[in-house]
Amino acid sequence: MGAQQPAALQLLKGRGNGTDSGGRKVKEPPNFKRVPPTAPDWLSAEAAAEWARVVPGLQRLDLLKEEDRAVLAAYCETWSTYVVAVRLVATEGLTIEAKQGMLPHPAVGIARSAGRELRAFAGQFGLSPVAEMALGQVGDDGAEDSNPFSG
Repeated sequence: MGAQQPAALQLLKGRGNGTDSGGRKVKEPPNFKRVPPTAPDWLSAEAAAEWARVVPGLQRLDLLKEEDRAVLAAYCETWSTYVVAVRLVATEGLTIEAKQGMLPHPAVGIARSAGRELRAFAGQFGLSPVAEMALGQVGDDGAEDSNPFSG
């Protein structure tokens, strides 16, 4: 089975009239004004660098709108938290010595938690290969012949 393709590519290879090569309707995104949000001035340095890294690519794909500012800021700050925690573990090690003996370094848990949050935020913008494929998915239009394997 082939990978899901972005809507623009489905249309390019399609049959015309908004359908893909299999004749299925390609879902179009809502008609928001596609203008990237302005980065908040309170972003940490690492978060601001991530904002500068991802916004141009997302803008080229017309994925950003002004209303995305909060989620994009949260993604960037989560990235910053992840980076700080990973650097701390790299410097201080995976474990710490405590009265109870050796324990996992607290930054290990912080990095793990931030990584989970990061994946969730990244999925909102298609910033992973799997999430990128999901951005172009078409909902069920109710046609019985749209997927001969479902049932």
